[in-house]
Amino acid sequence: MTSLNDLPNIDSGLFKAPSNEQLRLPQGTEYKTKILLLYGSLRERSFSRLAVEEAARLLNAMGAETRIFDPRGLPLPDTEDTSHPKVDELRQLAQWSEGMVWCSPERHGAMTGIMKAQIDWIPLSLGGVRPTQGKTLAVMQVCGGSQSFNTVNQLRILGRWMRMLTIPNQSSVPKAFMEFDENDRMKPSPFYDRIVDVMEELVKFTLLVRDRSELLTDRYSERKESAEEVSKRVNQRAI
Repeated sequence: MTSLNDLPNIDSGLFKAPSNEQLRLPQGTEYKTKILLLYGSLRERSFSRLAVEEAARLLNAMGAETRIFDPRGLPLPDTEDTSHPKVDELRQLAQWSEGMVWCSPERHGAMTGIMKAQIDWIPLSLGGVRPTQGKTLAVMQVCGGSQSFNTVNQLRILGRWMRMLTIPNQSSVPKAFMEFDENDRMKPSPFYDRIVDVMEELVKFTLLVRDRSELLTDRYSERKESAEEVSKRVNQRAI
């Protein structure tokens, strides 16, 4: 667990780690929330990666267990078999997680291809089971210039398509190159505070959804289908 000593921008008197008790949830399910974080740039000094690392520190301080996927070496979708080590790693992490954080730079008014490739490799279905269905999602973006929301809006569309429960709050960091110091730590600012807000909300929603996602995503139409029929329909080749 990250110590608050490693979070110099945090006012410890105001920082709260969400809990079952706080959310009036039944006791006995206090195991760590499992969050997968994805970022969308391979640059040596990737600001989406730095933002994700800050988010992971905050999540750890809130009692979560985090994994950050390194997209370096991930092949383009459909160029390799799903047995490729990086594809298998990503899919295993997607199944492991209860929630995710997606953070991409905005490039040409959209998310990067690196970000989209990661999402495209996460299947909608594995043998009739959807590995992302009912899981929570927080979306963030970093901008090279003025603040924009193109990328987070696109990520929300993808989250809905993946049947994820995307939380209301989000983060967009303008002129990201000005928001990190020489030690690659985010400077204190309203943009940092917004990331704190987003991570706190993500943990709260994940705890609220925990053990209820199957009920929340249960559908009448799919109760009429067998697992084999669901798999056949979802995995059909795109036209």
